[in-house]
Amino acid sequence: MIVVTVNSGSTSVKLAAYVSENAGAWSRIAQEPHAGSAAQPVTVLQEFVGKLEGCVGAVAHRVVHGGTRFRGPALLDAQAMKAIDQLSELAPLHNPKALHWIEAARQVVGEQVPQVAAFDTSFFCDMPAVAGEYALAPRFGVDQAVRRYGFHGLAHEALWRRWCELHPELRRGGKLITLQLGGGCSAAAIAGGQPLDTTMGFSPLEGLVMATRSGDVDPAVVPYLQHRLSRTAEEIIELFNRESGLSGVAGGETDLGTLAADPSPRSQFALDLYCYRIRKCLGAFFAVLGGCDGIVFGGGVGEHVPAVRSRVLSGMAWAGVRIAEEANQAARGQDASIDAPESSVRVHVLAVDEEGVLVRAVRTILDGHAACHSERT
Repeated sequence: MIVVTVNSGSTSVKLAAYVSENAGAWSRIAQEPHAGSAAQPVTVLQEFVGKLEGCVGAVAHRVVHGGTRFRGPALLDAQAMKAIDQLSELAPLHNPKALHWIEAARQVVGEQVPQVAAFDTSFFCDMPAVAGEYALAPRFGVDQAVRRYGFHGLAHEALWRRWCELHPELRRGGKLITLQLGGGCSAAAIAGGQPLDTTMGFSPLEGLVMATRSGDVDPAVVPYLQHRLSRTAEEIIELFNRESGLSGVAGGETDLGTLAADPSPRSQFALDLYCYRIRKCLGAFFAVLGGCDGIVFGGGVGEHVPAVRSRVLSGMAWAGVRIAEEANQAARGQDASIDAPESSVRVHVLAVDEEGVLVRAVRTILDGHAACHSERT
């Protein structure tokens, strides 16, 4: 069976195709990234599927926001589609785009082909309440769906699963901190496969400094800037999302490799601020976990920019974290161990396989569906 995965963002999509092999293994047979909001989902999918040798048996979609409704992958029936649409209020840039791709896939492969959604928020659904809720009265907090949902769940799950494969001696991965560093950035504290905390919250704007997103900002800044700049609250949030982070501090530059190589004070401050926030998070997550067995870097920045890894982990010897700088410099885009022999905390650079999580979601849903059908018959 061929499974097509659709990993859609607000202005891009990554398509891939996998075929099942013996012993439940899957191998990737095709992959295509598409950037730009002008891409037409039906046309792009028709061209991609047309190149495959065989019939598509299922389609798996990444959906950013599942709220508290979707605690795991779901079969995309009419009820699920309606729920995803209702959650668009919480993810206006992403959920509507995912629905467009789901409808396009239905047109291209037919309504009889099952489609499955895997949600970025599901991985964090069972975070402890102390990590998942804000200090707000329920009437304007959780009763209004205002809580910390967490995002990048597929990426953090993929990093955790790969770590477990590399360290079978640690029961369900032990105590792990995963760093998903790309255009968007987030960290997660995971104990035995259970997320205890993460940096993104009600929206993907909370947490670490990102390419164009500010990360943590005092909410009182919003009305203050509304008054000073004569803007609406929505316009201020747009500034925080589109013109802040590295771009705002460094004057438009977001490439961490470029910033690391530029000796200007502005570039170096942007890099320092970015890395400081991550290092500050590491200290907090060491406390949350009660120690740490490993730190994993993933994402475009985490996998490809040694200067960021080095600067993030500088001064972490107090926690037993030491890296081998030669190994760190050599680790660019491939799985690698970069911790020094004397380090009591393992440090890895790992590729983020979100598509592997999507394929696993298909298997989970279809196997469960088959089991239910067998019981009824």
